[in-house]
Parts: sequence; C-alpha cells; structure tokens
Amino acid sequence: MQPARRPFDRALAKIAATLLPQDCVLCNGSTREFLVCEPCLQSIPRLPDKCPRCALPTFNGALCGACLHHPPHFDATFAACRYDFPLDRLIQAYKYDGALAMGALFAHLLGSVLDASSTVDLIVPLPLATKRLRERGFNQSHEIARRLGSRTGIDVDPTAAIRVRDTTVQAELPVGDRSRNVRNAFTATAAIMGRRIAVVDDVMTTGATLDEFARILKSHGALHVENWVVARALLDP
Repeated sequence: MQPARRPFDRALAKIAATLLPQDCVLCNGSTREFLVCEPCLQSIPRLPDKCPRCALPTFNGALCGACLHHPPHFDATFAACRYDFPLDRLIQAYKYDGALAMGALFAHLLGSVLDASSTVDLIVPLPLATKRLRERGFNQSHEIARRLGSRTGIDVDPTAAIRVRDTTVQAELPVGDRSRNVRNAFTATAAIMGRRIAVVDDVMTTGATLDEFARILKSHGALHVENWVVARALLDP
C-alpha cells in the first residue's frame, strides 16, 4: 500500500506548495516548495572533490591518507554540503528550535547527492541519546531518514539499533577524546544481520560517532555500512 501512495503524496505536496506560498527563512523572499528560496538554496556551500570513504576534500576525489592508513569501519560517506553558513544556522534551528519542516529540505539536499548505484537495502537513523530525545521531542536523523525512505523506496528501521548509554556531547570534547566517549554506546538487533545499511545523520564532524556505530552494526552482522549525512564539517588542519 505505501509505495502506491507515494505519487499521490508528492502531488498533494506540490498542490499545497502552490496554494500556500511562504517566506524564505533566510531572506524573507518568496518560496514555495521549501522554507528556503532558490537563490538561498544555491548559496548553501557544497563540498569539493572528496574522499569517497569519509567525505573530506581530496585531489580528484581520491581516497584520503587517513582512510588509507587507518580505514574506518564504515565503507562510504555521502555528504550533501559543507557545514558552514547558512546551512549551520538552518541545522541549528532544526535541532534546537523545533523547525521540523527543515527535514524536507535536508532530505532534498541529501537525496541529490546519493549514488543511484548504491545497493543499500535498509536505512537506519543514528540513534539519539535518551536525555537529548526527551529534551528535543524528536530524533532529527529519523525525520530525515523517513523522508529519504519515501524518496528512495528503501525500508527505514529506527529500531534496528539503539543507543544504550548517554554520552557527553561530542562537540564539547577535544577531538582526541571523542572516540573513547562513544565507545560501546550503541547496540543493534538481528534486523541488521546480512543487510547493507545506510546510516542517516545531520552533521558529520570527526566521524568518531559514525565510525563506532558502523563498528557495532558490522559486529552484529551488517555486510556494508555507508553514511548519508546532510553536512560535513571541514576540520582545521
């Protein structure tokens, strides 16, 4: 039943967007489909040629030295944009100010860079810590993931993995402490056994959390794990 409804749902959304024009949240210009107008959408910084494994910039998109010498547990990363102004403001409004409608924009940006040849068969949103889930009332990664599932037709399972302990917010820690902070913070169910997983998250900074999550998924039988992230932060050298 669900696949049959998708064309109707998309048509209904287009009709609603036509009948209900709105103001861009960045410039107050007119916009219809998203909360950001087309000129502001084009101003969101994209990523240059990047490492196919971790999405950091590399010459001609070659595998970076870090991934060559110390391969992460995940197999690939698809990142839509650079974590910079104005996207950083939009993501902060989404996560901390309850601007849930931004999820449609983020799914659109991410969907535009996904490889059509990808063979993933399950989408799993990165689990949110219990304390932060209570504070926000929603998991921002799940909101993006469910829209991507509708767009791609790939199953989304927010229960396939869970966070088993709260951790210090990664951004509050030195880079060298982040891997230790999330060690064994997750577990997975039998639902990921033999599956090819796409892990959805909003921002990838050092990649420590996604690396640990991929390690857990593979230790529970996942065959392949790739990251689908809206924004990739470029760390200072």
